[in-house]
Amino acid sequence: LPGNHNDCTAFADSGIDAACGDATVIADGAYRGTGLLIPHRRQAGQERLPRWKEEHNASHRRVRARVEHVFARMKNWKILRDCRLKGDGVFWATSGVAHMHNLALAG
Repeated sequence: LPGNHNDCTAFADSGIDAACGDATVIADGAYRGTGLLIPHRRQAGQERLPRWKEEHNASHRRVRARVEHVFARMKNWKILRDCRLKGDGVFWATSGVAHMHNLALAG
């Protein structure tokens, strides 16, 4: 997809939503209305969220932080930073680099 699509449109048009099926998928607030698990927000005039929503948001932040760190690390890999592949090529390049990285970590 061209880079000028908003996240919700790209999520639907790319087929990723269909590929996820019934899996629980977490996302940020940009995916509001998609059925994905997004952080709770205060309502207008609401001073603070209920405790259970704050706890849910804290859990959500921890999981998302791990995923964001993975993406940040992948951007340091020159082979992916300069990647101009399309379709399955991106999947195979990313999978290959991830496997090599895991092998390196395993020693």
